[in-house]
Amino acid sequence: MTKERLISLDVFRGFTILLMTIVNNPGSWDSIYPPLEHAEWNGCTPTDLVFPFFVFIMGTAIPFAMPHKQFDFAVFNKIIVRSLRIFCLGLFLNYFNRIELFGIEGISILILRLVITFSVAFALLGKFSPKIKTYLVSGILVILLFLAYSQIEEYKDVRIPGVLQRIGIVYFFASILYLKTTQKIQLLVAVAIVLTYWILMAFVPVPGFGVANFEKGTNLAAWLDNSVLNGHLWSYSKTWDPEGILSTLPAIATGILGMFIGQILNLQIPKMEIAKKTGIIGVVLVILGLIWNSVFPINKSLWTSSYVLYTAGLAILILTFLYYIIEIANYKKWTKLFLIWGVNPMIVFFFSGIIPRTLNAITVQNPENKTEQISLQNYFYTVDIKPFFSNPMNASLAFALIYALFWSLILWILYKNRLIFKV
Repeated sequence: MTKERLISLDVFRGFTILLMTIVNNPGSWDSIYPPLEHAEWNGCTPTDLVFPFFVFIMGTAIPFAMPHKQFDFAVFNKIIVRSLRIFCLGLFLNYFNRIELFGIEGISILILRLVITFSVAFALLGKFSPKIKTYLVSGILVILLFLAYSQIEEYKDVRIPGVLQRIGIVYFFASILYLKTTQKIQLLVAVAIVLTYWILMAFVPVPGFGVANFEKGTNLAAWLDNSVLNGHLWSYSKTWDPEGILSTLPAIATGILGMFIGQILNLQIPKMEIAKKTGIIGVVLVILGLIWNSVFPINKSLWTSSYVLYTAGLAILILTFLYYIIEIANYKKWTKLFLIWGVNPMIVFFFSGIIPRTLNAITVQNPENKTEQISLQNYFYTVDIKPFFSNPMNASLAFALIYALFWSLILWILYKNRLIFKV
């Protein structure tokens, strides 16, 4: 933590990861306030902003992490290893509840899963020499992909795409683009991506379905997912994936836009001038996104081009506001909560997903129906939270807030001890 950081960017990251933790961990998925749910298909709720904000912030951080734009084999190796580490963390999350060994069941298999989880996390998050990192990451990736395509019953339909997998891919391409091109080229690439994606989705006929469309399961992105990753897609859809192949292309544009703003924030000009520049860009992108929405609807699952512009514009406006309040007005007293979340995002993302999976793997007797078994997480909610609220939505939200408080305590301890876990 000795390296100087842009506090406003850390705060924005912290706010985003905190919101992600809350929306991903309700007490009951049947009792959620509408703003804390994803849009059914087209449209954008506050929850639909979390993922693009995280991708945007990652892009913004690239110029701060690599200010000298030096590119050689060592730098390239560092980028690709980091990308694969992020990818492997996400892929392993999809494997957690699938880990089986020699017929072990009950608490024994749960302990085994946790041991393997901490081993994988140590291998991917630990501090090793570049050579050792390369070997570890390559080995874990090969094992995970081998299991996915080995026809072993437990793994034959494990999901390959995911949030962290997409973030790893975006980081790789955005970093290379940053080091090898100018800002003008970067913007041209982003424009080319969103236009190409729109043309593909809006005008290319979909094999087996006919005319181009933006509907669930019948669009070009869904066809490509099902053709290439058949059997390894999101379990709720089966035939398409919200983090699929083609829709990752415009996500790269989101990262590039974040990277572009990061370079503006690094300019050696008055801070007020920086805020004016970013504010104008943010307003323009929001307006363009809303205009494009009329022909290419804002849609998170498809990561449409209008969604890229709209969410990037909102991210820029929020970051500009935080930049003004924190970096220009120097009002920082309120930032501590978000800072402790913002400096350790990856460990939250990974282990905040492992904990619910672990609690859901343990079953106990349902106190409301003695003949049923429910997960330990559901038990905590039913016994310790739900009875205190007459409104089930309030109870569900309270569970999520308590879980966020639990993580706040952990992150505070890490922050006070100057422990940052980087991929």
